[in-house]
Amino acid sequence: MRKLSEIVIQSGKRIYQDIIPVALFSIMGALVLVPFVFFLPVGISLFVLPFVIVPLCAGALHATHRMMKGERPKLSVLFAGAWKFALPSFVIAFATSIFILIIVSTWWYYGGKPGMLYFALAVFQTYFVAMVLVSQLYALPLIVQQGLGVFTAMGRSVKLFLAHPGYTVGAFVQLLSVTVLLGLTVIGFAALYLGMYAIYSNLVTANLLAKPEEDEGENGKTGSYAGLSPSAGERLDAVSVPGQ
Repeated sequence: MRKLSEIVIQSGKRIYQDIIPVALFSIMGALVLVPFVFFLPVGISLFVLPFVIVPLCAGALHATHRMMKGERPKLSVLFAGAWKFALPSFVIAFATSIFILIIVSTWWYYGGKPGMLYFALAVFQTYFVAMVLVSQLYALPLIVQQGLGVFTAMGRSVKLFLAHPGYTVGAFVQLLSVTVLLGLTVIGFAALYLGMYAIYSNLVTANLLAKPEEDEGENGKTGSYAGLSPSAGERLDAVSVPGQ
């Protein structure tokens, strides 16, 4: 297994090489989100968005997973993946929404009460729920890469987290940092985030699943993607529009 710093460098390299597919996947995903963000009431939008974003993430994982194995990048694969993994995506979206709601309600309830005891309870509960969220970092990539059932993938993600806690927390912090930085610029988020998330998450997960001989792949390629993907320059003309 490679160090996280190597995976971050490898992710940046792959994103740069495949910048056109990354941008196209991200822009198409952002266009799908536009009606839910700008035209729905805030309350409804907050409820619906997780059930739209997570399937889009699954679709992006599916599209980049196939692209990084050497297949031609196609926008149609993004939507095919979102549809194929819709049900497990809804389960993960629901579970994530519940955990976030627990954190928000914890601070709403305990935050308004005086005394260190309530503050300590809020901090402890937030830490516990946050670790549960972090432990699911690999669930969606495992579903896409290995075709696992949603609950099997969630359980295996927890096992990977317990086996590699430092790596997992570091990977989550890196992803969170990129999310915040790109979120500060709407255009940057819309044009890059979905594709960047997919490539990074696929590489981070594949690195944990890699066999020792796969870690020695040519050209520094990681995990199950070692030596399998042609350069971006050879595939730019292969990017197709939906339906092709």
